[in-house]
Amino acid sequence: MDEIRIADGGLEISVSRQGGAIRSATFHGRAVLQPRGGPDGGMASFPLVPFGNRVEYNVMTVQGRDYSFQPNTDDPLHLHGDGWLGLWNVQAQDERSLTLSYEHEAGRVSPYRYSASQGFSVSDCRFENVLSVTNRGDTSMPFGLGFHPFFPLTPNVTLLAPASRLWTERQGYLPDAPVAIPEELDFSTPRPVPDRWINNAFEGWSGAASIRWPELDLVAKIEMDGIFGNYMIYTPGNADFFCFEPMSHLPNGHHMRDFGGLVLLAPGESLAGRMTISLSAAGI
Repeated sequence: MDEIRIADGGLEISVSRQGGAIRSATFHGRAVLQPRGGPDGGMASFPLVPFGNRVEYNVMTVQGRDYSFQPNTDDPLHLHGDGWLGLWNVQAQDERSLTLSYEHEAGRVSPYRYSASQGFSVSDCRFENVLSVTNRGDTSMPFGLGFHPFFPLTPNVTLLAPASRLWTERQGYLPDAPVAIPEELDFSTPRPVPDRWINNAFEGWSGAASIRWPELDLVAKIEMDGIFGNYMIYTPGNADFFCFEPMSHLPNGHHMRDFGGLVLLAPGESLAGRMTISLSAAGI
């Protein structure tokens, strides 16, 4: 596996060209991200580009034109776009930063043609992950961005991430309907993440969140650029991780009004967003 390490102070991150994924992230020896995802189960965070989550029926209609997808994993629906499954190229690197690029051509599996880039940087107690995409196709297409990190699910972990409403889940792991957020999942104040099946989208989010692990004496403060007004929470239950996934759009946005937040990019247009995670001791 072609992995690249960047580090500063007590913060160390290992990034793989395969999937453009973070394979590990530690802060003074404590795991900030868990390697639990991706095709081999070894990804600790991966990029969502040119969109996140599933495309219902493996089809979409854009400006009166129909497009089709093929499954790209064992799931029957096309999942998380292409970036997390592709091989990225190194554009620049030093001890504390790394830039990767990825080119995708339209084909049978996906109708998207685009260029993507990722920047990773660490500075003592914080790291940044910048993701961008440019439409290289000859027609306008709906694009979105997101990040899919896997955080440790400890008995006393709490999450703070205020949102306005939640989407219930229906068959096929797809969003069903927007509802008021139930108390158990209302993270407008710090609340434990339930250790059960959760696979829900939240919207109306400011882009700020905080995760606290008393057992690890660790706090992660998450700050997102303004395009990220939604997030997903996923955990299968009886697991040692949960996913908190900032997204610029809602899952299955291809079948929602106004594409659920997906941005219609004309040929040559771009979309970019940044995730910043700042780390400190839990007592601070």
